[in-house]
Amino acid sequence: MRKFTEIIICVSAVLVAGCARQRQGDAAEALRTVRTDTVRAWGATPASVFPGKIRAAADVSLAFRIAGPVLKIVAEEGRFVRKGQTLAELDARDYRLQLDATEAEYKRIKAEADRVIELHGKGSVTPNDYDKAVYGLKQITAKLDAHRNALNDTQLKAPFDGYIQKRFFNGGETVGAGTPVLSMIDAGSPEVEINIPASEFIRRERFKAFNCTVEVFPDKVYTLDLLGITQKANMNQLYTVRLKFQKADAPLPSPGMMTMVNILYTTEETALVQIPYSALFEKDGRSAVWVYNADSETVTARIVKPSELLTEGVIVISEGLREGEVIVSAGVHVLKEGERVRLLPPVSSTNTGKLL
Repeated sequence: MRKFTEIIICVSAVLVAGCARQRQGDAAEALRTVRTDTVRAWGATPASVFPGKIRAAADVSLAFRIAGPVLKIVAEEGRFVRKGQTLAELDARDYRLQLDATEAEYKRIKAEADRVIELHGKGSVTPNDYDKAVYGLKQITAKLDAHRNALNDTQLKAPFDGYIQKRFFNGGETVGAGTPVLSMIDAGSPEVEINIPASEFIRRERFKAFNCTVEVFPDKVYTLDLLGITQKANMNQLYTVRLKFQKADAPLPSPGMMTMVNILYTTEETALVQIPYSALFEKDGRSAVWVYNADSETVTARIVKPSELLTEGVIVISEGLREGEVIVSAGVHVLKEGERVRLLPPVSSTNTGKLL
């Protein structure tokens, strides 16, 4: 009987140990397998690339300051013109008559004013008459200058060396003051214009150097200098950067060509980090991620501040994470605070990387 009892006890112990091992196995099997990613510094790479466009240093519409019928337009589209060269003329008949009348009036008033001023020096006229003569002379002089300017303005001259792009009127048509008649571009070194997002704008102090390539000149890299960055974003929340060619190395690209601009950075540390967009989830109305703790093999939710979503499925984080931390990047909506997880093994020849 005693021996039978001992056998029962041994069997029970074996069964208990087996159940314990089974529970441990079940617990291990219950651990959720998650894919993780390491938080990386945003902008840690030495350069960023942005598409840009070659633009003329100046692209202007030219107009007469006065109104009148167009006598002739000398400049033709595509023609090179020099600074100061006459491009178009208005019929100056009425402005010449106006100036002739004003010149005659000026001579009369000036002769009278000179006489009064001379007599005032001798004490023969009152101060009131003297003031009237002086002010009258100033008034007619200003009127004469205005009419001379109007006659000069019947000729439209080139403000710089450049090329005529388009003509909007022909001879015989009447134009109003300020109405564009011609458009032209500067013949000098062209400029490059790109648009950068806010994540680049806030670290503009780290911009070190710029260069660009153009498809039609595949073997040439052009060095650029920064001209300026707009301080207000446009409708697309982008900031415009203007650059100029550092050297007049021929051949230079022409306005209208597309280019790729490289921005090189200094090697300072940055507080911005980047993570996969799939790592984000919402917690109490705010953006959060699951941070993995290797010691306890658990995950903890942490509130973060997104800065910008990039086109390649990466999001820039400005607050809440540090470079090198490990976060869950898939299956974030099924996890719980403090839950133990198992990391997805790295991809190998026998592991395709699927979640178990």
